[in-house]
Parts: sequence; C-alpha cells; structure tokens
Amino acid sequence: MAQNRYQYETSPRKLEPNYDKKSKSNTKRKPLKVVEDLPRQNVKVSDKERKKQMKMTFTVIALFLLLITISCRNSQIDKKFTHIQEQKKQLATLQKENEQLKVSIENSQNLSNVEKIAKEELGMQKLTSKQTIYVSIPKKDYVEPAGEKIIIEENKNWWQEIAEKILNF
Repeated sequence: MAQNRYQYETSPRKLEPNYDKKSKSNTKRKPLKVVEDLPRQNVKVSDKERKKQMKMTFTVIALFLLLITISCRNSQIDKKFTHIQEQKKQLATLQKENEQLKVSIENSQNLSNVEKIAKEELGMQKLTSKQTIYVSIPKKDYVEPAGEKIIIEENKNWWQEIAEKILNF
C-alpha cells in the first residue's frame, strides 16, 4: 500500500519498524555459563619493575607530604594574617580613644574650668588688694666671677704633643 505524503490529521503518523521475521526467531537467549573462580597464577615481577613501583610509590608519598606541609603552612599564614588584622583594628580603636581623651583633657584645662573647680571643690577665692604683700629685694648680684684662670687639659696623643712643642719653640 502506498502511503500518501500529505497528512490531513494533526497527530503525526506512526512509523512501523521493519523487522525481519527471521532475525526474531534466531535471537533466543542462551543460558549463561557459570564461570568458576580459578586460582590466581603466581606472576613473577622482575626486580626492575619492583624498583620502578617502589620509586613511584615513594614519589607519590613525597608529593602528598609536600602538599600537606604547604597547606599547613598556608593555614598558619592565614591565622597570622587574621591576627594581624585584628591587632590593626584594635590599634585604630585605641588611637581614636586616645585622641578623644586628649581633646577632653585640653578642654578641661581651660582657665575658666580651673577657676570653677577651685571655687566650687576647693573653696578658693580671688585675692583682694588687702591680701597682697610686696617684698623688696636688693639688686646685688650674688654670682661671683671666676678669679682664677681655668686650664682644661685634653688628652693628646704623642703626635699632637710634639707638634705643639715645635710650634711653641
């Protein structure tokens, strides 16, 4: 039967596979054979192969240990870095606090604040003209001039002594 290429329906046409009737009958499943475990044969490995295998295992172990040490060192570096960052933050906060304390000290050393504390806490008062006493001091100089000539001897080496003797001669 010839199939029309034009289809009037909305659903796609169903294709039927072409099976060979002969191939269906020949594909019967055959029962599986049970394979018994055979004892392993003793395989002899040469000394060169053993040395090569040992060398390879030691190389792998060495690389593994190297990677472990590198990762441990990197973790220690990270710990130190975070510790340094924390210390820097702490330093910055302490510097800010120090600056604030300096400003508060400068503000408290104001002359009006000193007078206020002296009056209120210490009970002090300003002097009146009756409480002022004047003292006269003679204008004599109490410093005595040096009467003797002071000679300072320096430690001179023998070259300088010879040079002075020649010049003073």
